[in-house]
Amino acid sequence: MVEQVKPRYSASWCDRIADIPQTAWDALALPLKTPFLEWEWLHNMETSNSTTRSGWSPKHLVIWRDRQLVGAAPLYMKEHSSGEFVFSHFWSNEDVAHRLGVRYYPKLLGMSPFTPAEGYRFLIAPDEDEDELTERMVAEIDYFCARHHITTCNFLYVDPDWRPVIERHGFSSWLHHSYIWQNQGYQTFDDYLGAFNANQRRNIKRERKAVNTAGLTLRTLTGEEIPKPLFSQMYDFYSDTCDKFGWWGSKYLTRKFFEQLYPNYAHRVLFVAAYSETDDRHPVGMSFCLTKGSQLYGRYWGATQEIDCLHFDACYYTPIEWAINQGITVFDPGAGGRHKKRRGFPATPNYSVHRFYHPRLTQIFRSYSDQINDLEQQEIDAINDDLPFKQTNLIPETDL
Repeated sequence: MVEQVKPRYSASWCDRIADIPQTAWDALALPLKTPFLEWEWLHNMETSNSTTRSGWSPKHLVIWRDRQLVGAAPLYMKEHSSGEFVFSHFWSNEDVAHRLGVRYYPKLLGMSPFTPAEGYRFLIAPDEDEDELTERMVAEIDYFCARHHITTCNFLYVDPDWRPVIERHGFSSWLHHSYIWQNQGYQTFDDYLGAFNANQRRNIKRERKAVNTAGLTLRTLTGEEIPKPLFSQMYDFYSDTCDKFGWWGSKYLTRKFFEQLYPNYAHRVLFVAAYSETDDRHPVGMSFCLTKGSQLYGRYWGATQEIDCLHFDACYYTPIEWAINQGITVFDPGAGGRHKKRRGFPATPNYSVHRFYHPRLTQIFRSYSDQINDLEQQEIDAINDDLPFKQTNLIPETDL
């Protein structure tokens, strides 16, 4: 009888994703729905100085079986909660932790930096036992947090299919919501308009007409269609928009980040560029989206001048029209803005999951999490009770 040799697992922590072979990482990341955990995207965040300058210190966990990468978790050490879009400040120095005399920061965080889009999870090879490898990775995280005196580990905007997996390993869920458009079998933009009541259909048509009356033409550009200079111009639009909103502008990305999207990540990029009748080279406004498979994600936008309704057309209507034509089923337009619900984006649940290493924080979170989640569900229901649709069955299920 030949003795079967057990595979040898080893874990390591990496301060930069460049230390992990791209082909090995992407073998785990490319099959996922989300584009935001792919090596090129995360590498660009780091090499453009977008993460470190904003206080996101990479601490990626990787698991090897012999010489094969079988597990990975993009993780970051943080001394603040900025750029997460999950408002956990009441746990930190200003509130609960401070009152208990607990040092809340640094914390360990799992998410794609500055990206409030659902899809975070551990990257695990398909031939591995997911629960077994998750247990191993959580044990490594627990040991790391104990060694570095870290109070909490948080995974934000988690993949809904992964949430029950990580919950089985001691993490607790916190409900939030985003505004998400879902294709209800639309074949044309008119089909999308037909979902609204008469008043809102008129409003949308009026808003698109205002852009046309201003003498603007909107073009969708993706992949090789995108001229290289547009990537740098997108930074100018992004920067200007962030400056207008001051502290709330969330200007985390550098010009280098946008420029480095060309050419290796251009296949994921969709620009909606607005050109005037007198200049077809330099857009007066532009939105930046990413796409993968049947998913579309809105990111940033800006304009050189205030043009009535251009924001709505460049960020919502034209991307929706493009999505319908491309067979896209889900469009996440980005963080914030209740005005999205008036344009066909119902409030849709998403979750973060949390683990506290201080017993009082754990007790408080578990004591109140059901109540907090119930209140959030009530908020979701209230928002969706006020949608301008003809039929309520266009609202996605939001049950806990």
